[in-house]
Amino acid sequence: MVASAHLVERLIRASRERVWAALTDPDLTERYFFGTRVESSFRPGEMYRYVDADDTDVIDGTLETVDAPNRLVMTFRMLFSSELADEPPSRVEWTLSDVGAEPDAVTHVTMRHGDLALSPATWDHVRTGWPIILDSLKSFLESGEPLPEVERTDGPVDAGEIEGNWHRAQGVTANNSVWELLDGRSHTPDDADELLHRAYAAAYHWHRATGATEVNQARASWIVSRAHATLGHGEVALHHAAQSAAHLTRAGDAAADFDQAYVYEARARALACLGRLEEAREVYRRARSVPIADEQDRSIFESDLAAGPWFGLDVDAAS
Repeated sequence: MVASAHLVERLIRASRERVWAALTDPDLTERYFFGTRVESSFRPGEMYRYVDADDTDVIDGTLETVDAPNRLVMTFRMLFSSELADEPPSRVEWTLSDVGAEPDAVTHVTMRHGDLALSPATWDHVRTGWPIILDSLKSFLESGEPLPEVERTDGPVDAGEIEGNWHRAQGVTANNSVWELLDGRSHTPDDADELLHRAYAAAYHWHRATGATEVNQARASWIVSRAHATLGHGEVALHHAAQSAAHLTRAGDAAADFDQAYVYEARARALACLGRLEEAREVYRRARSVPIADEQDRSIFESDLAAGPWFGLDVDAAS
């Protein structure tokens, strides 16, 4: 599965009307689209096709939105190989907006090609194809001459790595969003659901992220444990605290000093949630005793350790 869309933007020294004409007039598309003509009524709900010099279909789809000269949305299917033709249709959206006025009209052209998650061959083909097409469009409208035929300048990419990078970005976003709900508030049922959704989303993406290590897995399990402990789900919190500890053990020397402190904190909080205060007190003390070399890391950890809930555990006495 390919996880990302393609977004290409250009500033073109031409009016929106001229750019729109270049997108929809077959005599113009033929000039900059390397001999390929678009054929369509350009009415919403109807088909369109791009054909080569031999009148062979190379792209087809259905027009979803036609708002001249502002926005054009269409499904998209490449036909010049069986691998491409067999993939599900994707979706292309053109948006035109004014940047400058006549006589110095400039149009901001945005082309977004999405719905590519199940179409890796299309994804790989258009990732270099669209920038070439838009550069040729820009050259044609500004100088009267399109780009010459050019070859793709790089080889195929590892779609798995692209997907992994996307998971990594989503993991960071989800993890950071968890902290927005760990602000000491009294959680409503909706808040509680949202907190767990975010925590599990962070763990889900980190388990699939490019370059994810046992340390990342430990931290992902920790955030799930913290979310459950905050909501009073002691048994589940304790389970994920143990998972975090297991990942950290496998990480060995790759773990930071504060990671071990957080593992103890997670177990202590889960035990306190379960009313096992004597055990919680001992583990809390172990969390406090972990040496953290960096002063800022130590300060952040102590702040997190001080934050509730501690379910009746006297943290001052435990210190």
